[in-house]
Amino acid sequence: MIVESNSSWLLSRVGARLLSALAGGLAGWGLGEWLGYPTTLAFAGAGVAVLTLSVADTLKGNELLDWLRNPDADPPELPGLWGEVAHRIRRLVIQRNQAVTHERARLDQFLSAIEVSPNGVMLLDETDHIVWLSSVAADHFGLNARTDLQQRVTNLVRYPSFVQYLAAGDYREPVKCVVARGALTHMQVHVRVYGEGMKLVVSQDISERERADTMRRDFVANVSHEIRTPLTVLSGFIETMATLSLTEVERKRVIELMTQQAARMQTLVADLLTLAQIEGSPRPASDRWMSLEAMLRRIESDGLALSAGRHRLAFHITDAVGLSLSGVETEWLSAMGNLVSNAIRYTPEGGAVEVSWVSRADGGGEFRVKDTGIGIAPEHLPRLTERFYRVDGSRSRDTGGTGLGLSIVKHVIQRHGGELKVTSEPGKGSVFSLTVPPTRVRSAEAD
Repeated sequence: MIVESNSSWLLSRVGARLLSALAGGLAGWGLGEWLGYPTTLAFAGAGVAVLTLSVADTLKGNELLDWLRNPDADPPELPGLWGEVAHRIRRLVIQRNQAVTHERARLDQFLSAIEVSPNGVMLLDETDHIVWLSSVAADHFGLNARTDLQQRVTNLVRYPSFVQYLAAGDYREPVKCVVARGALTHMQVHVRVYGEGMKLVVSQDISERERADTMRRDFVANVSHEIRTPLTVLSGFIETMATLSLTEVERKRVIELMTQQAARMQTLVADLLTLAQIEGSPRPASDRWMSLEAMLRRIESDGLALSAGRHRLAFHITDAVGLSLSGVETEWLSAMGNLVSNAIRYTPEGGAVEVSWVSRADGGGEFRVKDTGIGIAPEHLPRLTERFYRVDGSRSRDTGGTGLGLSIVKHVIQRHGGELKVTSEPGKGSVFSLTVPPTRVRSAEAD
């Protein structure tokens, strides 16, 4: 197509010059006949005609070149063939500009998509200088997305594992980097080579995954330990009864201890099943209502039985009269009962445990358990609701706790839209409270 256009343009220019030479020759010949030099003037006329046409073409070509140096300006108004050339060039320029605009829009969309990705993306040239990076990558690596461009990445990022990984050149597997900056603690980095030595660096925040893996390993280890201990005791007692001749008193004592260990295992399994059921169930609906006063009376009865007169128990539940609570009754009983039983277990004999329900101005309420027990040091408070976490493991086992109670309480209250709050001071006791939202509390008259 281009060859065809060039051939047509060349033929047209040659033809135009031949015609102008012929016209100039004829005019010169006619003038030569009159002056007596027909041949000389014919050649002179032809040459002048061709020169004039060439000069005109050159001027038009220069005008076209001036426009091409600034194609954003309006094209020149040229007659004939040069006008056609200018028109076609202008159409090509418009098409090129449209293609460039379209590609820029596609590039902007692509970069915008990368920006909303939870993973960081960074582009490096063949010398590991930063060509481009997303805002997430800038946050992951502690960089500035504008001022750090064209800087060598290893001069700015000093994570040893990342620097070694980038220098090694073996990118078949990702590398994990330990980061100590805010909530970001662990990061995984993938590098892929493309083009002529260019590198695509993809970073991913795996802090939650690492924390979950740690919790899972700790959970498995704790469950194994908690179950292994009573099993070891039971196995020892069974072996003792099978190999030794025991008196009736000794036999009863062994059976009593075996019963205690079996009960401990049953309690542990029950708590594990409760926790698994709570975590795997959907959020409780708000259309199931039960009497709050009846639940608190049942918790009071269980607390009095557990204390067996060894503590001063006080239940202030006047505000709960006539109120209903929505959700899953067994979960509410488990959460509230856990707080009361913990307070009784960890309060020395003769101490006081005060349980109360306080209605709030917004329509919600607060279930509060206050004791005069041993208290909890501040450094332990953030971890109290972790599974199997114990401030004092030996003392917890002496009181019969499984280490899962407060974890169950936290999951129950969160599922019902509330919050667990803990305040404590060593030697002065603790206060555990469940804040219940207004959507979960209403007057019994509305039932």
